[in-house]
Amino acid sequence: MEIQAKFTFDEMWEKFLACDRAHDGLFFTCVKTTKIYCRPSCRSRKPKKRNVEFCFSVEEAENRGFRACKRCQPEIGQSPAIEFTQRVIAFLRGHYDQKIGLDEVAAHIGMSPSYVDRLFKQETGETPRSYLEKIRIDKAADLLANTGKTNLEISLEAGFQSTSHFYKVFRQLKQQSPGDYRKAKGARHNG
Repeated sequence: MEIQAKFTFDEMWEKFLACDRAHDGLFFTCVKTTKIYCRPSCRSRKPKKRNVEFCFSVEEAENRGFRACKRCQPEIGQSPAIEFTQRVIAFLRGHYDQKIGLDEVAAHIGMSPSYVDRLFKQETGETPRSYLEKIRIDKAADLLANTGKTNLEISLEAGFQSTSHFYKVFRQLKQQSPGDYRKAKGARHNG
């Protein structure tokens, strides 16, 4: 079953630096200088960002001339729980801009909402809802840094139904307001 989520380079880099096990199998980190590819959760020493590229399958990495890391063994198959987690993450990433709840995620996966919630939390340490909010904030941060859109436009485009909730969650996750984040990133402004 082919599962491919939409990621920016910076999102994948962030997940790789965090050794995020929940993203194993969704993409692979390829180090140009060593010609080795790894899982996002690999605990090996991290390369410089400029020496990294990302692939979405073992075959793609190997076709580009990379060999599997001996530490994380990315070429070995995964457990059903990892596939489940990948399916939930792919669904959340593909629908972050829509109004979705646990019922929609569970229906897509074909399991009960309580089981999806429990298993996802067991595998990732967070609920599908909190994970979805992180995706939305990452998208909003990218828009703040790279566009001149208003905070309202960004809030809606990132999937938030309420601007006050957007501001609250943004401040919780980024430790600053959207406006301060935009200023710190030196983003373009309308005007």
